[in-house]
Amino acid sequence: MPSPIEQAIRQICEEKGLSYESVLEAIESALAAAYRKDFGDKMQNIEAEFDPTNGATRVFDVKTVVEDMDLEELEKYEEERKTRVEELVGRLEEARERGQDTEAFMAEMEELSPRFNPKTEIMLSDAKVLKFGSEPQIGEIIRSELPIMEEFGRMAAMTAKQVITQKLREAEREIVFSEFKEFEGDLLHGTVQRREGRIVLVDLGRTTGVMRQEDQVPTERYQSGDRIKVYVKQVSLTSKGPEILVSRTADELVQKLFEMEIPEVQEGTVEIKAVAREAGSRSKVAVYTKDDNIDPIGACIGQRGSRIQTIIGELGGEKIDIVEWSKDPVVFITNALSPAKVKEVIIEEDDQEQNVSVLVAEDQLSLAIGKGGQNVRLAARLTGWKISISETAGGEEEQYNGEETGETEAVLEQVKEESVSEEEQENIPDAEINEEQNQDNV
Repeated sequence: MPSPIEQAIRQICEEKGLSYESVLEAIESALAAAYRKDFGDKMQNIEAEFDPTNGATRVFDVKTVVEDMDLEELEKYEEERKTRVEELVGRLEEARERGQDTEAFMAEMEELSPRFNPKTEIMLSDAKVLKFGSEPQIGEIIRSELPIMEEFGRMAAMTAKQVITQKLREAEREIVFSEFKEFEGDLLHGTVQRREGRIVLVDLGRTTGVMRQEDQVPTERYQSGDRIKVYVKQVSLTSKGPEILVSRTADELVQKLFEMEIPEVQEGTVEIKAVAREAGSRSKVAVYTKDDNIDPIGACIGQRGSRIQTIIGELGGEKIDIVEWSKDPVVFITNALSPAKVKEVIIEEDDQEQNVSVLVAEDQLSLAIGKGGQNVRLAARLTGWKISISETAGGEEEQYNGEETGETEAVLEQVKEESVSEEEQENIPDAEINEEQNQDNV
């Protein structure tokens, strides 16, 4: 039958989700700290061994065997090293005040490490004495057992308690970090905990995710207890523990939802080549398949729009345009500007900046630009080209690129002049989906 101590260790392992070895290591570190507090010497490298079956403890002074060195030379070198370190510290502070690079100073300081550390190292001649004349080897580890003369005092016991608590907390943090590091770049289900200032805390199970303001959709309201899907942007280990940054605005969120809801995408039959998104408003997704028997757009929309409606519902009603990707930039840009009908795409030869001119009919100009320039802005980001749109009959050109995010007065004036109303603009994505469904049914 296990001893009471062993039973207590296993209970801690089950409650904290820790391994037996990590808890035992924490206890041994605590015993070493307690011994150092009551009986140890500053030149001793204390390590403890604990047997949980009977509660016995053994303490050792652990040192590494190094070559013999002249003590006078060591003392002289140590004085020079301390002087040199003081000079480097002064120069380092001056460099920081001037805003200069400090890497060279840090590298030079690392080179000025002590030649001999009496706490962790022992000279070969001294090691022979400890081993009673036997021949120790350079680099060998010598463990000298130390006596435990009496029970630990109150201060040593408090030190041991603090060390155990700290070690267990560190072990738990590392396990949580390792667990969630595997989910980096994936979707997770979470529950909104609360809002703290501008950030939203999301319960992910064993830990809490942080959703910063830039990762929150402006049109969404996050109430405590709401169940949401979030994209894990980054998992890092900080001094306060693992930090999991989650997002509802990332382009990858749309891609992962497609992979979850559409079997062809999950299997790799249909590929998602690019995603351009303005979170909460509209997204464009470029899809492609090598199988001529599969309609990639129809596969993503589903029968009667069932698949795409599920994704739209998860995104809070965000409109989604699905276009077919092509390696031919002319075809791809034409598809990306849908629902507008493009007359001509002109690509300048040897254009390193990837500028392209698109000609559309007069009645298609507002459709191509979109409400507030959204359609052409998303198309530019989706294709990676800087798109300039003009009427075929001749008119002023309006240029947009993937870096543009704001509305311009020229766009607003152009949209106002066109016959397409705002209400029609809002219904464009739905109309496009219905058109695709009809093609799929045929």
